[in-house]
Order: sequence, then C-alpha cells, then structure tokens
Amino acid sequence: MSQPETQPRHAGLARRLADTRAFSETLCEPLTAEDMGLQACPEVSPPRWHLAHTTWFFETFILKPFAPGYKPSDERFEYLFNSYYNGVGEQYPRPQRHLLSRPGNDAVRAWRASVDEAMQALLNRPEVADEVIDLVALGIEHEQQHQELLVTDLKFSFSHNPLAPVYRPRQDSDAQAPPLRWHEYPGGLTEIGADPAEGFCFDNETPRHRQWLEPFALASRPATCGEYLAFIEDGGYRRPELWLSDGWAWLQEQGAQAPLYWDLDGDTPAYYTLAGRRPVNPQETVAHLNYYEADAFARWSGKRLPTEAEWEHAAVRLPVVSGSSSGFVDNRRFHPGVAGADSEGPAQLFGDVWEWTASAYLPYPGFAAAAGAVGEYNGKFMCNQMVLRGGSCASAPGHLRATYRNFFYPHLRWQFSGVRLAHSMEAGRAPTPTIIA
Repeated sequence: MSQPETQPRHAGLARRLADTRAFSETLCEPLTAEDMGLQACPEVSPPRWHLAHTTWFFETFILKPFAPGYKPSDERFEYLFNSYYNGVGEQYPRPQRHLLSRPGNDAVRAWRASVDEAMQALLNRPEVADEVIDLVALGIEHEQQHQELLVTDLKFSFSHNPLAPVYRPRQDSDAQAPPLRWHEYPGGLTEIGADPAEGFCFDNETPRHRQWLEPFALASRPATCGEYLAFIEDGGYRRPELWLSDGWAWLQEQGAQAPLYWDLDGDTPAYYTLAGRRPVNPQETVAHLNYYEADAFARWSGKRLPTEAEWEHAAVRLPVVSGSSSGFVDNRRFHPGVAGADSEGPAQLFGDVWEWTASAYLPYPGFAAAAGAVGEYNGKFMCNQMVLRGGSCASAPGHLRATYRNFFYPHLRWQFSGVRLAHSMEAGRAPTPTIIA
C-alpha cells in the first residue's frame, strides 16, 4: 500500500511571500510621491524607506548567500537601507532617511520586483534548504512588522499637516462599549513562551518556561476614550502622585495634557485619525498612550497594569480573531474600534491596540540570540524597554499570537498603544466575575 505524499515544509511559502509583498504596495496606493518621503521625527521612517528596507532584508539575508549567480541591483543599497544590523555593516543615519529622495519610488518598486522574481525562483526549486525556509518565514513576519510601522509612521507624519490629510475614509461606529467586567484567574504554576515546533515565533518568545502567577483579575476589555477623558477631567495630568518619577519628568518636559493626536482646545475633544480630524468617540478604545500614561491611568483607576505572563495566561486559549469587533489592518479601518462583549475570556485581546504590560523587556530564562547578524533582530534591544501584547488595528491577524512580545521605550506613543487594567486578588478566593458600575 502506497503512503500518502507529504507536503514539503515550504509548501505555500512562495504564495504567502507574494501576498505579503503585494500588501505593502497596497498600503502605499493612496499616497502621493511627496507622501512617500515623509519623516516627521527620527523615530519614524518614510513609506518609501519601509518598501526599500524590507527588500534589502530578502536580498541581504537570503539572495546574496543562497541564490547562486544573484547580482544586486545596486551594491550601495546595502548601506542606504540597513536599519541596525551592525554585523552587515554601517548604516545611513536614521534621522536623515527623509533626505533619500533617490532612489525614487519607481526605482524602489523596480528593485522590489527584481528581488521578488529572484525569491520566487529560489522557492520554486525542487529542494530548498531548511535555513532558507526559516529565513523566508522570518522575512515575511519582518515585512508585516514594517507594514504596521508604515501605517503608524505615516499617521505621525501626516498629523503635522494642518490640513489633517485623509489617508483612507471610514465610517464611524455607533456601537456602545459594554460595561467593564473582571475575569478572574486563580494563579499557580503555568508555562509561558512559544515552542518553535508548533509554528513560527520570534526568538524573543523563547524558550518556553515555567512561571508562577499569584491570583489576579483582568479587565474584560481595554479602556475607552470616555474612561480616559474622565481621568483627564479629574486632573490626571496634573497630579504627581499618579505618575512614576520618569513619567512625571516626561510630562513636565513635554507639557502633555492628553493622548497623542488629541486636541482639547475646542468645545468638543477631537483627535487626528487617518480618516482626518474627528470628534473623540468616548466608546472607542483609547490609543496612543505611552507606558507612563497607561500606568498613571491604572493608578487613578485603583488598579494596575498586567504583567506579560498574566496577559499571556489569559490570552493563550483564545483565538486571535475573537469577534467581529476586533480591528486588524486587513479591514482597512486604521483606527481602534469599539470593544464587543466578552464571553469565553477578555474581549479585544488581539487587535485594535497594543496593550502595555508592567513587564520590562528582558530575556526569558535560557534565551540565546541566533548566530550572525540576524541574531541582532531582537536580543540586543532587551534593555530599558517595556513589553506590549496583543497587536493593533495596524497588525495583520495572521502575524499575531498569544506569545508575541512587542517592546517599546516607555516615553513613545505613536504606536496604537492602549491600556487594559488588572488587579491582584486574595489568595484562596474562588473566582467570581464582577462588574464595575
């Protein structure tokens, strides 16, 4: 009796690569040539640079070492579009990426097309090395990260234009956020982290390890704009007792009075969105908070931020697409929505906003970065940053999972970052969901 043929390990990878590369181009379709070079601060990058850098990744780490006879379009691109890989070589200064008007849009797209053709030829060979398969999978996830950055960076750059540019129109929702409930967990010994044998994961999600959790409760949804507006109206930005020392110093230096993109000067609070300037919808999930703001709001609420282990413990049994209310990049809304009702667990854990945790971005026990320049991807940033979980309205749902660890410096807030409250529980008390009136 003949045995059924098994699919090669890289089956479907070429199609997924093509779809991912095409979506980056789709995100740029509404943009003008002038938009493609915008960079409003050193921390963000122009859309054209994102298209070029993701192409650089495939050329540098896959085509040059693994495609015999491959000749780069321009050897100078290795310097221009290297982000931070010191093992590859020097990099063009990040704050000056907006000065790279050449290569222009057409030249970058032609380069992308030639790299895509070479990548498809490589993946369509009868035998593909496991190392190549792993690097292509990493490159796809890397491009999805840059798709999210392209959207968030563009929003920041557009926000400096008094015309409040519209990237993509959208319909506002008239949905109402459900009352805030608490999902309680008894704690105990659990495991967190990813197992690479179960599918793709970044190295910073490993190794899987044991973690002890004390009893805790997690809010049924992230905080809304209306709840955060109550914090502002109660003097939240003027009360030093609510702020960490570094957060209060940031507040005094920046003079912040509300989340990024908010304007409180008119009769009605408003914010800039990628659909233009809109009145703040109190039912929507609040976004563009930095770690200090999220922590101050939690203190004001009489609660705290969850640890990343608590967050993962609650999320690991839930599907990424947990309901029609979840917002991801593929719905082209580019703005957090209104949370739906929770059922099996907390709602809106994935999508809409990245959720700050109380955990510093540090290596898991036994972590070891990969060898070579690709090992610089995550490990060297494990210092002075905080972990966020869950993904946002600019994330691809297939890119997310419960073990995914995003990380950001605590003062930054141009990502779609929000806050979900948590609190500790008395040990031994039976879990009973409660409702905040």
